[in-house]
Amino acid sequence: MYVICDADVCAAHGWRPDAFAAACFDGGAQLLQLRMKTASSRTFLDIATAVVDQGRRAAATVIINDRADIAMFAGAAGVHVGQEDLSPEAIRAVVGEASVVGLSTHTIEQIDAAIAAPISYLAVGPVFGTATKHTGYQAVGLALVREAANRAARRKLPVVAIGGITLENAVSVIDAGADSVAVISDLLVANDPAMRTRAFVERLASASR
Repeated sequence: MYVICDADVCAAHGWRPDAFAAACFDGGAQLLQLRMKTASSRTFLDIATAVVDQGRRAAATVIINDRADIAMFAGAAGVHVGQEDLSPEAIRAVVGEASVVGLSTHTIEQIDAAIAAPISYLAVGPVFGTATKHTGYQAVGLALVREAANRAARRKLPVVAIGGITLENAVSVIDAGADSVAVISDLLVANDPAMRTRAFVERLASASR
């Protein structure tokens, strides 16, 4: 399970991103991405530093969306970028070879280009319809998840599926070949992210047995 801690989504539900992250870590999250598209650099760094510290105490990995500089200053494990952001090569030049670098993809052509890039994992989506983030792409469905997994296997790259993933459909995404599911809005069902995270962790663990 890959938690996406989106500051705007958190705010819409009355959560500070660091409080939301702490709740997800309490629920057993081991991988979390902090996304703060509209925050100032100072605010982003303050929150990122707090979330990285929380993650360290929970033995969890924290990734920063887009901002390699914030990731470096906060001591995060790495950076996730999209198709319109800095290239993986440029990110590597900043964060180094030891850091995690993830890249979002939405088409076969982007998947093939990503496989040739210096990335640590490949994200594919939106798998299902979602209102959380407007990527400009229609839902790609499980078929593209399967194709991404098949192609990424050439480099033994993990595949993270994202977009419209819920507790009810998460297992089907793993069954399609994804190594991990990225979840955003569904963690705020009942406004109890710790409980919802725990439910995801348990369901995915049961499905993998």
